[in-house]
Amino acid sequence: MNRLIVISGCSGGGKSTLLAELGRRGYPVVEEPGRRIVAEQTRSGGGALPWVDMTAFLHRVIELARRDLKAASPSDKWIFLDRGLVDAMAALQHVTGEPLLKALAGEAQHYHQLAFLVLPWPEIYIQDSERRHGLADAMAEYSRLLEAYPALGYDVCIVPKATVVERADFVLGALRTRMRKLFA
Repeated sequence: MNRLIVISGCSGGGKSTLLAELGRRGYPVVEEPGRRIVAEQTRSGGGALPWVDMTAFLHRVIELARRDLKAASPSDKWIFLDRGLVDAMAALQHVTGEPLLKALAGEAQHYHQLAFLVLPWPEIYIQDSERRHGLADAMAEYSRLLEAYPALGYDVCIVPKATVVERADFVLGALRTRMRKLFA
C-alpha cells in the first residue's frame, strides 16, 4: 500500500502549517520542492526562480519531486508531502502548453489514492520572499490542481478551513476511514 500522502491545493492555504502539525505528531514530512528550489537558487545566485525563469524553475521542481519519490523509504507510517510531482507538472503544462499531465497519466500513481487539497483561504494568505504571486494566481493554481488530480485517478479530499489541530485530525481521520473501507 502506498503510504505517500500528498497535501496540495491553494498556495498560502495553510499546507506548510498543516504539515508541521503532522510532523509534530511524529509523521515523516517532506518539505515543498518549490520552496527548497527557491532557497537553493537564492543562496547560489541562480536564475531558476519563478519570477525570473518559471520554466527552468519548474523543471528543477519536477526533478526534485522525482528524487523525493525515490528517496521515500517504505514505512509503516504515513509520509506526508507538501506538494509534489502532479503540482509541478500541472504548472509546467500551464506555462508551456505541453500535454505533460497526459504523459504523467501513463505512469503508475506516485502517491496514495487519496490526495488532500487545501482550499483558498484569503484571510490567511500572505506573500513573502518565496511566494511573490498574488491570491488570484494562487486561486487559479488551485483550480488547475482540482482538475489535475482527479484526471490522474486520484480521489480528492478537500481539507476544511479549521484550526491546524482540527485539520490534522481531519486528514488522519480520512486516511483511517479509507483504510477501514479497503479492508472491510
